[in-house]
Amino acid sequence: MYFPYYELHAHSAYSFLDGASSPAALVEEAATLGLEGIAITDTDGLYAAVQANMASRRVGINALYGAELTVEGACIPVIARGPKGYSALSELISKANLALGERKKAQYTLGQLSDQLADEAVILTGTKNGLLGKGEDVDRATLRRLKDLFPKDNIAVECTLYGVSGEAEWADYLAQLAKQESLRLVATTAARCARMRDRPLADVLAVTRMNKTLDEAQGFLPAARACLRSANEMGQLHRTHIEAVENTAYFGERCAFDLRLVAPDLPRPPVPEGHTPASWLRHLTYLGAQERYGSKRENPQAYAQLDHELAVIEKLDFPGYFLIVWDIVQFCKRKNILCQGRGSAANSAVCYVLGITAVDAVANKMMFERFLSPLRSGPPDIDVDIEAVRREEVIQYVYATYGRHHAGQVAAIQTYRPRSAVRDAARALGHPVGRASAWTKYAFGGKRKKVTRAEGIPQDVAQMADQLLQLPRHLGLHSGGVVLTRQPLTSVCPVQWAAMKDRSVLQWDKDDCADAGLVKFDLLGLGMLTALRLAFDAIQEDEQREKPLALHNMPAEDPRVYELLQRADTVGVFQVESRAQMNTLPRLKPRNFYDIVVEVALIRPGPIQGQAVNPYINRRNGREEVTYLHPLLKPALEKTLGVPLFQEQLMQIAVDAAGLSPARADELRKAMGAKRSVEKMELLEPELLSGMEQRGISEDVAKKIFSQLRGFAEFGFPESHAFSFAYIVYASAWLKVHYPEYFYAGILGAQPMGFYSPESLISDARRHGVAVGGPDCNVSQTGPTVQKGSIGRDLHTSPVKLDVRTDRLVRLGLEAVKGVGSFWANRIVSERDLFGPYLSLRDFAERSGAPASVIEALGQAGALSFTGLSRREVMWAAAAVANPISRKGQYQPYLPGTTPVVSVPELKRMGIEERMVADMSTMGISLSTHPFSPLRQEMTKRGVYPIAELSERADGDQVWVGGLVTHRQRPHTARGTTFLSLEDETGLANVVCSPGLWERYRQVATTSHALVVRGVIEKGDGVVAVVANKLVQILDVVPVHSRDFR
Repeated sequence: MYFPYYELHAHSAYSFLDGASSPAALVEEAATLGLEGIAITDTDGLYAAVQANMASRRVGINALYGAELTVEGACIPVIARGPKGYSALSELISKANLALGERKKAQYTLGQLSDQLADEAVILTGTKNGLLGKGEDVDRATLRRLKDLFPKDNIAVECTLYGVSGEAEWADYLAQLAKQESLRLVATTAARCARMRDRPLADVLAVTRMNKTLDEAQGFLPAARACLRSANEMGQLHRTHIEAVENTAYFGERCAFDLRLVAPDLPRPPVPEGHTPASWLRHLTYLGAQERYGSKRENPQAYAQLDHELAVIEKLDFPGYFLIVWDIVQFCKRKNILCQGRGSAANSAVCYVLGITAVDAVANKMMFERFLSPLRSGPPDIDVDIEAVRREEVIQYVYATYGRHHAGQVAAIQTYRPRSAVRDAARALGHPVGRASAWTKYAFGGKRKKVTRAEGIPQDVAQMADQLLQLPRHLGLHSGGVVLTRQPLTSVCPVQWAAMKDRSVLQWDKDDCADAGLVKFDLLGLGMLTALRLAFDAIQEDEQREKPLALHNMPAEDPRVYELLQRADTVGVFQVESRAQMNTLPRLKPRNFYDIVVEVALIRPGPIQGQAVNPYINRRNGREEVTYLHPLLKPALEKTLGVPLFQEQLMQIAVDAAGLSPARADELRKAMGAKRSVEKMELLEPELLSGMEQRGISEDVAKKIFSQLRGFAEFGFPESHAFSFAYIVYASAWLKVHYPEYFYAGILGAQPMGFYSPESLISDARRHGVAVGGPDCNVSQTGPTVQKGSIGRDLHTSPVKLDVRTDRLVRLGLEAVKGVGSFWANRIVSERDLFGPYLSLRDFAERSGAPASVIEALGQAGALSFTGLSRREVMWAAAAVANPISRKGQYQPYLPGTTPVVSVPELKRMGIEERMVADMSTMGISLSTHPFSPLRQEMTKRGVYPIAELSERADGDQVWVGGLVTHRQRPHTARGTTFLSLEDETGLANVVCSPGLWERYRQVATTSHALVVRGVIEKGDGVVAVVANKLVQILDVVPVHSRDFR
């Protein structure tokens, strides 16, 4: 007998440790089982709504939307009735979350649900943790209260059976209650996984939530795990009350709808009276064009492009989108916050003249359709990079402008990665915590789809960890995605507080938002912009230039910048400081700005996987002929020597070789992207082949061209994106060459950022002859600054000479000292600026009010040397001179005549190595000597070369080299090869470790702070590496933390 069955209660993995299947897997299994529809009712939210909607449309069943809420201590599913009910439910969840003022679990009352949802949602009574099961009298009273608050047709008595003994009595009891109160009984599975075979995974997630092992939790786990069942199975389980299965269709048919019906519009930006958004955008565009391009007579090509873009923007009704981004950029300019638009927006001349981007799309012949096509169904994508330390100001401006109910930050769903998967799997399976922690050290790999079994990880742990990989673990914040809506955003997607103060976050990630039609604005933090702004401001303060330096007004095509890049002397330089970039720069030999654009795009996982790097470099260096599959490809590929690198080139080939319109070419790019549609590909291939045939391209060559397009479409980098980044590369390299003190001060002041630690940055500065002074309470600011003065500086040992100023030094700030913090650093500086330098240790203690711990930390770091006392003497006296009442700014001065008298004994001053240890302990950096320097004499005796001398060795020579381990990297493109970066007092070395060698020396390789490596020199195009064949741990070295597997 057929029953039209709807599943009304199921949890996906977005119930976070209370569900084992993705929303798509649940929907697909429901379709396989022949269900009419399914409601995914995740705990506390509508996290799965979009994914469920997309999957249901794909497989052709109905989707219902709901959430399991905690109502007066009970967990009950609430299912929206249509779009209006969905909006009311989303609004209810949002209001409850935001009213908490911080991220906590929301609690509800039946009265709240009635006020917001009475006619618009179906209320289920829940399972074992639900409203019923408290005794017959209490249960009857509960159902009568429900009927008082909600229409009885919106109430369902939920019955969940698993086929285990003792259930029949419970089912009979629920059926009797429902009949007596004239309510409908409904059958559900309360599924936590799609299929029965998923039960072990669901159990591991459940015990992880309980913080128990499987053995410890046996009594708490259900005898039969809840999974989806067919209508026939449900009929068998509920055969004594078959109406419970039949009633699901009553509710399912009333609640199912397409989520696309709730898609909102963008807010209307404010415009001057007499203007529409379109006319105001056109007005601003022409104003900017006058400044950037001159008059229309002077540059008709530029104005023609602007008119074309404006026509497309107006046709698609996107003027408001551009005005919103323009307003955000204007706010940044008013507040002196360095920002720059990037991404495909750099293909737009309108974005250029509005000051959103810095790339001249007309001069660089950028393809506008890569940014915005007439065939586009959604808005364009404009990313705005904002200096990292001030991005919060911009985000709060957006909240203040549009309100919490119309603005929210996109979620980033934090998923299981190899290490967390191994840890939780091992814990659930009963392995000791210490052993599990040891295994996680070897389960690296970022987004790897499999956990590498190594160092004795048991098979059952590895297999369970593999199943956990990529399952949602908890809700996080997207790096900068903000959604804005005209209707209340809270009625489209629930909003809750994030862990970060004053941040509210949606329950959907960026892909969900895009699929739901929400418009995302990416406000991304970029540390290098902070570093540049700090450097520019300091230079302007010292030099008072008539035209202040800025990101886009530096002297162009400076030969010394290209010398720096060609020599790979790029520690601290944006985007080109990594091991892979440094290895490529001497081979590429950048000679102009476009070479930087290519370099930015070339060293990416895609081009490396697509085997584009070596062909390009070989052609550039004359070792390989520049060829094209057909002459029609030459216009698109000539500037990259016949090697496709950019997405825009794919589009240009489609236009030139196949006759597609630019808009159609953008459809091709999207169809061939990472989430390409097989159907679209099948439709586009004949069109492309036919177009190429009409242009005289043979079938054989046409198929090769199509194969090449399909191959590199998956990795092609946007040229517009590379252009935007190249400006920052050039600016940071120019500053390093011409204003090195300001460059290093800016980089250090913007930490944490970049590839290298502050210790490595300071070592690089000193190798270039830049003087670096430690923190000093009488001259330091809170952060690093450039100051007048001359102190001892190291001899220049780096390959490129910088414009070092002998009368300037980089002075570290007081915040560099661990344990001081911003509060005491600001207080110490403010007191000094107001009332003059500190005269003695007692004067410092009395006026600053710093507690003993802060004085001791400053003394150990040498920041109180002006007192004439040694570091040890200051540390000895700290407790005696500090005011004991001082507690985080609550300072009470000593009463007259009660100031303690301190007699400091003469203590031995620290030696150079002791100061190095003290510096590393208090600041994580060494100012007296490089941490590896004390070992040099012993290293020389053992035949270990300084890193700077490796370039003098011949290719194929076997050498010993040693240094601190600064990085361990295993790119997924390297087929298991691991790269170590070593640093000594003379420079940096790249060490290549084969998979076999890494396994042989795994313990030494993964845990050592410093290594001596035996290996063979490998040279080519000015790049030197050591291919290791032996690793030896160095124990007698100050620990320096490496940055591993980034």
